[in-house]
Amino acid sequence: MKKRINLLREFSVPLLSGVVVALIWANLAPEGYHQFLQAPRLGPLSFHFLTNELFMVLFFGMAASEITQSCLPGGDLHPLRKAINPLLATFGGVVGPVLVYLGLNSLIGSPSLRGGWGIPTATDIALAWLVASLVFGRRHPAISFLLLLAIADDAIGLGIIAVFYPDPLHPVAPQWLGLTLAGMAFAFLLRRYKGASSYWPYLLIGGTLSWAGLFKAHIHPALALVFIVPFLPHPLVEHKHLFEEDPRDLTPLASFEHEWKVVVDFGLFMFGLANAGVEFAVIGTATWLVFASLAVGKTCGIFGMGLLGRKLGYPLPSHVGKKELLLIGLIAGLGLTVALFVAGEAFTDPLIQGAAKMGALFSAGCGLLAIIGGRLMQVRRKP
Repeated sequence: MKKRINLLREFSVPLLSGVVVALIWANLAPEGYHQFLQAPRLGPLSFHFLTNELFMVLFFGMAASEITQSCLPGGDLHPLRKAINPLLATFGGVVGPVLVYLGLNSLIGSPSLRGGWGIPTATDIALAWLVASLVFGRRHPAISFLLLLAIADDAIGLGIIAVFYPDPLHPVAPQWLGLTLAGMAFAFLLRRYKGASSYWPYLLIGGTLSWAGLFKAHIHPALALVFIVPFLPHPLVEHKHLFEEDPRDLTPLASFEHEWKVVVDFGLFMFGLANAGVEFAVIGTATWLVFASLAVGKTCGIFGMGLLGRKLGYPLPSHVGKKELLLIGLIAGLGLTVALFVAGEAFTDPLIQGAAKMGALFSAGCGLLAIIGGRLMQVRRKP
């Protein structure tokens, strides 16, 4: 039973199932679908609010946990020189899509679509890992390179969401960010002077203050734990690689990830259901802008900057050459989860928003192209 559950998680079945159900429901009974999303479910709170403003707190908290652990001694982003090439590739994987989006928008788009430039900047970590495992095998060094890149550009994506996509109907009220700072101060002091053995005080007090501050400031409260998780106590020496669990590590940071990862993985069904329900009739210019930016911008940006890093003296991992780097860039074009989230914040017009989300959904084709490309280029797999 446990093996079956792990397979469902590893193959992102909950998220993909939510996407499929949402697409079918929105196209067969759009009125019923949108009523389901917006009707009160828990008191005055709708399913859409519960998912995007509360559940996604855990999702982004989990992303913050992975980033924090990868920066610890022994982690994949420590020391910095070890991560220079994937970080350069990350830069290319963020700037490339933005340039492609803005360039294409100037040619075939309109000023009303300019605000969608942030949609293709991040990578869906879970799906990228799945596709990369199919292309390279799970022990190939390309996997670690891609995961470092995906986590780093997701960190940039979190910053882009917070800074560039506030709620247009509610102007930013920065004075309320004092609550978020108070939550961070509480977490810092708790770790320094008390060293709590549980993550619950950090989440319940620090996380609640952070969420309230962001919510009242009209900045996405889903990012609340991003400011708290890095303060969770962790080992002084860390040997954990990305997505590997050490049963001996009982620190609050490791416990938070271990105890909530299953909830987050299966809860992504809710996210797919709440955000992927777009009608095929809304396919438009924004669809192709987002899709081209992910497929072309990501691939070219990562490939170009990865090669530049090698020329500057920061080598690629062993067994990662030009064809592997090209496939890594293509796989990074999988922008489903964060891209859907940003698309929902970038546009208020339902038609434009739906068209942009469709572009994010189409990016799943990058995974299929990578699998086919890996076979055609005869990439040596390391199972």
